[in-house]
Amino acid sequence: MHVKTGDTVVVISGNRAKDKSNKGKILKVLPKQNRVIVEGINMRKKHMKPTQQMQQAGIIDIEGSIDASNVLLYCEKCGKGVRTGHKVLENGKKVRYCKKCGETFDE
Repeated sequence: MHVKTGDTVVVISGNRAKDKSNKGKILKVLPKQNRVIVEGINMRKKHMKPTQQMQQAGIIDIEGSIDASNVLLYCEKCGKGVRTGHKVLENGKKVRYCKKCGETFDE
């Protein structure tokens, strides 16, 4: 996948128009389904019963997953979501880089 857990991404499309062009941090990556869970994006309501861990019952907000193709990696230098490429450095390490400015994301 072109994104990893902990990356900052920009949502470029999806079902919810209000989530479009928002930034967020990736909380979880689901590679088998090709989906990601982004912090604060695609919020859902979940009805919870009281348990040992959560004593208070009620309706809570949780993040739903979105397709990985609907997010772009955010480049700090460019200030927007960018397409990425892969290259191998001299030491043999494979890194992702910004196609516009050339900045590497994996150090």
